[in-house]
Amino acid sequence: MNGKKTALITGAGSGIGLALTRRLLNENWQVVGLNRSAFPAEDPIVQEAAMERRLREYRADLADFRQLKQALELILAQESRLDLIFNNAGGSLPEIRYSPQGRELHYELQTVAPYLIMMELKGLLERGEHRKVVNTSTNAFASLTTFNASTLEQPTSFRKLFGPYAATKLALSLWTREAGPQLFAQEGITVLSVDPGGNNTINPKNRAGLPFLLRPVMKLLFPDPSKGAGLLYDAALGRQGDVPSGGYLTKGRPSKLKFAEQGAEVLARVDEIYREDYQRGF
Repeated sequence: MNGKKTALITGAGSGIGLALTRRLLNENWQVVGLNRSAFPAEDPIVQEAAMERRLREYRADLADFRQLKQALELILAQESRLDLIFNNAGGSLPEIRYSPQGRELHYELQTVAPYLIMMELKGLLERGEHRKVVNTSTNAFASLTTFNASTLEQPTSFRKLFGPYAATKLALSLWTREAGPQLFAQEGITVLSVDPGGNNTINPKNRAGLPFLLRPVMKLLFPDPSKGAGLLYDAALGRQGDVPSGGYLTKGRPSKLKFAEQGAEVLARVDEIYREDYQRGF
C-alpha cells in the first residue's frame, strides 16, 4: 500500500468528486476520501475499492473545525503519503448561514478549509511523487463587479450562486495565487486553482442553492460531472503543460484573476485563522 499512488479528494462522495474518484480508481490509484456524506452504496466500483482498501474514507463536516481536526489527525496517523490533494468540496447555499466558528459558511468551507487541509497534510504530500494541490474553483466570479475581502466572513448581501459562493471561490483562487509561489517552493509543491466548468451536479435532495432559472439549464445542457473531473485530473497530472504554482485554469488554460490586488489580504486572513483559531483553538 505504501508505494501506491495516492490522492486525497474532499467531497468525493458525489458529483465531480465522485467522478474523479472513479477515474483514479480505474487507473489503479488509491483514493482517500474526506467527505461529509457517505459514498453511494450502489456504486460497484466504489464499493469494491473500499473492500480492497484501495479507497479509504474519513468523514467530517469540513466547516466544523472540531470534526475536521479529528479527521485530519486520523489521516496523518493512518496514511503514509499523498501524491495529490484535490480540495473539491463546496456548494451553493440558498441563504447566508454560519459555521460553528461564526464565519459565513461558504467562506469557511470553500476558502478556509482547503487552506487548513493543505497546511496540515503538507508533510504527507512531501513524501509523494506528484506533490500537487488542486483547488476546485469556478468561473462564476467572472460576473462579479465588486469584491471586498474584508466582508467575506460576514457578508452584507446575498445572491444565490453569484454572491458568497462566487466571492469565496474567488478568494480561494486568490490565496492560491499568493501561496503557490510563496509558501511551498522549497518543498517542490505546486498549488493550482481550477475551474471545472459547468457540470450537471444537481442533487435532488439539495437544489435550493441554485437560481431557479438555472436548474433546467443545468439539467438539460450541462455535461456529466466526468467532464469537470477530467479538467481537475488534467491540471493535476500536467496534461495541459506545466503551469506555475499559484496558477488559475479555466477551460484547461491559464487565466488571469480579477481583484488580484486583494490576494495578499485574503491569504493573510486564512493563515491567521489557521494559526490562531484552528491550531490554538482546541
